[in-house]
Amino acid sequence: MKSLFNESVYQETLARIDALDEKSQRKWGKMTVGQMVWHCQFPFVIAVKNKKPKGNGNLFARLFFKKSLYNDKPWRKNLPTSPALKAREEKDFQQERAKLKQLVIEFYQTKTRKEWNPHPLFGSFTPEQWGQMEYKHLNHHLTQFGV
Repeated sequence: MKSLFNESVYQETLARIDALDEKSQRKWGKMTVGQMVWHCQFPFVIAVKNKKPKGNGNLFARLFFKKSLYNDKPWRKNLPTSPALKAREEKDFQQERAKLKQLVIEFYQTKTRKEWNPHPLFGSFTPEQWGQMEYKHLNHHLTQFGV
């Protein structure tokens, strides 16, 4: 499984983000490219800030979905998005893409972090699983827009 903590995967991912433009069209789903780059920021914010979550996460998510976050099996198209992570209005593509790139860079710089707080929904991950999970989500959406 690819990981954003791998130098070549990290560089390739930044190049893929750069390959997006305002005219990039989705292959599935409802988000525009601006909404997608806005949506993709949330998992990185969780990882980079590394805040200790309140509670123990979601048992259903841990039991039934967690392993799909860091395995090689691609996610199916048109998976539902959490209502909190859905863009309701159009987003400024250039501004949101710049924020996403900065978060990817900051995430890559955490690759030597020793202590990771649990994910607020899915619970504990190893550093390796964090790198894989972040890659898998972002790859899913970059593929959605053909890059």
